[in-house]
Amino acid sequence: MTKSWVNSAEPERIGADLHLELSGPGGRRAALTRSLREAVRSGRLAPGTRLPPYRSLAADLGVARNTVADAYAELVAEGWLTARQGSGTRVADRAEPLRPTVRTPVKTPPRVRGPRHELRQGTPDTSAFPRAAWSACYRRALQGAPSEAFGPGDPAGRRELREALTEYLARARGVRTAPDRIVVCSGFAHALRLLFGQGGPGDGVLRGPLGVEAYGLGFHRELLATAGVRTMPLPLDEHGARVDVLGRERAVLLTPAHQFPTGGPLHPERRAAVIGWARARGAVVLEDDYDGEFRYDRKPVGALQGLDPERVIHLGSVSKSLSPALRLGWMVLPERYVAPVLAAKGEREGWTSVLDQLALAEFLVSGSYDRHVRRMRQRYRHRRDRLVAALAAHAPHVQVTGIAAGLHAVLRLPPGTERSTVQAAGWHGVALDGLAAFRHPEAEAGTTAGDGLVVGYAAAAEHAYGAALEALCGVLPPG
Repeated sequence: MTKSWVNSAEPERIGADLHLELSGPGGRRAALTRSLREAVRSGRLAPGTRLPPYRSLAADLGVARNTVADAYAELVAEGWLTARQGSGTRVADRAEPLRPTVRTPVKTPPRVRGPRHELRQGTPDTSAFPRAAWSACYRRALQGAPSEAFGPGDPAGRRELREALTEYLARARGVRTAPDRIVVCSGFAHALRLLFGQGGPGDGVLRGPLGVEAYGLGFHRELLATAGVRTMPLPLDEHGARVDVLGRERAVLLTPAHQFPTGGPLHPERRAAVIGWARARGAVVLEDDYDGEFRYDRKPVGALQGLDPERVIHLGSVSKSLSPALRLGWMVLPERYVAPVLAAKGEREGWTSVLDQLALAEFLVSGSYDRHVRRMRQRYRHRRDRLVAALAAHAPHVQVTGIAAGLHAVLRLPPGTERSTVQAAGWHGVALDGLAAFRHPEAEAGTTAGDGLVVGYAAAAEHAYGAALEALCGVLPPG
């Protein structure tokens, strides 16, 4: 019900008639409090205005005197009103009315158009994320989680995930380890930061110089440079990295299952050779197993770590198999590095969600991860076959390499055509990378892989993939 009081009999107190709304939730006292507060806020009751005594206002409104007294008391406590003996109740001087806000029109930034055709490497098919299976595993993990899982996290990672990874990596990748030798991290870059530090004096577990393949991600080289680690490029050939040129390096970083980005596994003789070098030098091998699950035309290549678990640090993540948005990875460490890595990480888990770790553990144990990988292996193989067929039909002079595994292929171009081809692709809305973008700046000219394109066949939406291939063939140099 709505009530109003008209103060024309006491104009010196309010200066105008004032109508109060007494409807709404919470009863009459709450409604009166809201109405008076709004009258002050809006300026209808100006600072210094004296309000009627309890009895007068209660009589005008037809409410109990205590209702008005309680409303006044609440507004005095909030600072909207003041009450002094002999002066009555007044609107506080600092209670400024709410002035209309002058809104400045917000300029909408111009929309930046992305590429029409996405053929960059490094990203899986995000539309294929197993939402239903992941959601079910997440719910089961959440319901079954012990209470202590919701407290500060163990820097090594949840035991459930480390046990699940121990079983999966042994079965799928030939990794020999135990849960206490695994440290969960947020991905490969985080692992590098933990191993080599952030650039402070002596804050890393490992020291440089670090041997790296002549072609790799520039982001990783920049991260290492920031940590004060010098990287020494190793030449590449059809058998992978030339590990025979390793010398005074203290560690070497390799992609032995599928060299990134040129493709192909590290030859068995070189796998044995790099382990022999590490043993002789007291060094360590860092194994980046970035897409080890995806192979198509060859038998699985087991992890290098299986040859010598005390000389290899095995690094993996779900960024290619599931999604980079999950920010989950792992380090399988030689025993001597576990404590130093945990010390570098800190006393509590501050990087990866404990609930996501529990969900991934359930995803692995339930078999959902295996089913997802099998499904994606078929999809990516079909995508790769379509790429190879399109090139055979429209650009047979372009050689395709590195296609036995992984999520990308390398298109070999005639000498001197890479830069102009990448530019032409950009003009036609085709997003891809030139091979030179991945070359180590200190790689010797005679050991480089020549001109080429790195074409990812995973990221494009399924319905747009055919148009992307057509656009790609249209920008390739003629034979």
